[in-house]
Amino acid sequence: MIANRKDDHVRFAAEQQRRPDGHNQFDDVSFVHHALAGIDRTDVSLTTRFGGIEWPVPLYINAMTGGSAKTGLINRDLAIAAHETGVPIATGSMSAYFADDAVADTFSVMRRENPKGFIIANVNANATVDKARRAIDLLEADALQIHLNSIQETVMPEGDRAFSSWGPQIGRIVAGAGVPVIVKEVGFGLSRETLERLRELGVTVADVAGSGGTNFARIENDRRDRADYTFLNGWGQSTPACLLDAQGAGIPVLGSGGVRHPLDVVRALALGASAVGASGLFLTTVLDGGPPALIALISGWLDQLKALMTALGSRNPAELTRCDVLISDGLRDFCADRDIDIRRLATRSRSHRGGPEPIGGTR
Repeated sequence: MIANRKDDHVRFAAEQQRRPDGHNQFDDVSFVHHALAGIDRTDVSLTTRFGGIEWPVPLYINAMTGGSAKTGLINRDLAIAAHETGVPIATGSMSAYFADDAVADTFSVMRRENPKGFIIANVNANATVDKARRAIDLLEADALQIHLNSIQETVMPEGDRAFSSWGPQIGRIVAGAGVPVIVKEVGFGLSRETLERLRELGVTVADVAGSGGTNFARIENDRRDRADYTFLNGWGQSTPACLLDAQGAGIPVLGSGGVRHPLDVVRALALGASAVGASGLFLTTVLDGGPPALIALISGWLDQLKALMTALGSRNPAELTRCDVLISDGLRDFCADRDIDIRRLATRSRSHRGGPEPIGGTR
């Protein structure tokens, strides 16, 4: 049954990606153009540092799948692309492995195809410390993701219905994992209050994983005999909204959810993300064209990311937080309701002219 569910997730996620909803709140973020801000491309580095982690690029393949024969092949292809491009990669939820270790290879194939890459194992917030360690050991993982998905579980016919233990269990996993732990949502966003709670639990990195990309409420609703949770299709906060809400929460954040192209990556970095993840577009790309297509796409993104940073005058991803950005439309309304001061974002470059280079890992 778990294998069938994993295959359903991939099928419905790909269908969503091929029929996008339209407006994305990344479009509510724009840069003030300064015509003399540009620097030399040779001075630009894509290296990013956060929460004790250093990556050569601020882009990663976020959690997708695993647990069935079909999804094992997808993980193989994703890992090949990660190996060729040098981007970090996260596996999908490893709950299927805990239920049946016969599917272990659908996850461990990532390490086999990407022996020296940065690989992130993935478990749910109900996992025991022992299960978390098993997941890490299977992949020889460099970090662990704990995913939060209460809305998905609510709509999922066979989903969990008890969430009160999640916070304390996250604290136990963080203490016993032995590797950096990244707590992420699955597409409904992390609020400032949630980030502050995670910080109190000892979490050192969080992925806000907001709405705008794959919608797991819709996916689980499509799996039901009757689509009776359609009213939850618009639940959650967008990734840009979460990144703005996260400012001052005291924990480094990653940004994923609704990322469509390199400009969205730069927007997320400018709003405070230390790195940016993508799933949906990468999934359909590898399904349609295999590893060569995804390698070409990611390589192009990295090249364009460096080009945009050159034009914006940012020598590294952290310096993008010095760029002047404008917030408009629905995202502006969100900031007003959450008491987020966006006026300073439009003029922040003035306070950094001639200042010292930001130190990676401080966000």
